[in-house]
Amino acid sequence: MDFGVLSTAGIAQKAFLPAVESSDHETVAIASRSEDRAAVVADEYDIEHVYDGYGSLLEDAPIDAVYIPLPNGLHAEWTKAAADAGVDILCEKPLAVDTVEAREVVDYCEQRDVTLMEGFMYLYHPRTQRALEIADEQFGTIRSVTASFKFSLRGRPNDIRLSPDLYGGSLMDVGCYPVSVVRQFLGEPSRVYAHADDSRDAGVDTELAGILEYASGASARIASGFDTQKTQSYRVEAENGWLEVRDAFDVPSGEPLELEYAIDGRRVVETFEPVDQYRLEVEHFADCVENGEAPRTDGSEAISNMAVLDALAQSADAGTAVDIGAAVDVEY
Repeated sequence: MDFGVLSTAGIAQKAFLPAVESSDHETVAIASRSEDRAAVVADEYDIEHVYDGYGSLLEDAPIDAVYIPLPNGLHAEWTKAAADAGVDILCEKPLAVDTVEAREVVDYCEQRDVTLMEGFMYLYHPRTQRALEIADEQFGTIRSVTASFKFSLRGRPNDIRLSPDLYGGSLMDVGCYPVSVVRQFLGEPSRVYAHADDSRDAGVDTELAGILEYASGASARIASGFDTQKTQSYRVEAENGWLEVRDAFDVPSGEPLELEYAIDGRRVVETFEPVDQYRLEVEHFADCVENGEAPRTDGSEAISNMAVLDALAQSADAGTAVDIGAAVDVEY
């Protein structure tokens, strides 16, 4: 598969381009608002075609698919533009700025018969898959999940994550991961409550804590933030055991990872050799396109995750609990 990349964003240079380079696929085109900046990245990664502007790449580049690592507020616009160009799309999370927009984007791509995948790379790591397997096959009823993703933006006052115009904020940037992992274990919540703080007076949340309630009586706690040192973890508590994962989402490169769990008093630590979860994500996407299958993180998954993010944001604004209701009960 030949990829084009819209933007020279840090995540593209740090993760996506090396992942494609190590796979059987190729990045053949890259675009930026600055052609000079795109050319520098193209030279580093031996990318043949360089474009001044995202539209120019979609109009002219000899590509099969496009990767979109733009700021959150631009995801929907350029996903639709890519669908108009007839190419398949791997878009960074979150797919859209709210549930309404997510539904519109998913419908748009379906109408144009292109594959759409949201880039939650952690779900393609073997450790995540093993954790879900243990929960499904060996746990009794799961009673609670706790998940957190925080890191520091100290000294970075102009970071796009602090821009309300680009739909930044800790919930949208890193909080989407705890919400996603909670949903993998517990499904869709019925109601949420959240508290947020804007410690930078930036117009976005820089810290958020939320509670997700379930009709079954189970519950989850999630947290996101830009004001403390990096932490990323989740813990699942079941009637007959528990599991815990550290370095859960943005995993350290080149290091073995552990999954610790206990079942009926038997404690186990499993070790996973280093893998490139972005390469696994790319390969899954390409396989789905080739076989005409829906990706693991397809449009319906993006809509469901966005509905919970919406509810948490609404709760934080209103200071009251918010029912999910039909917001996540969408079938595509």
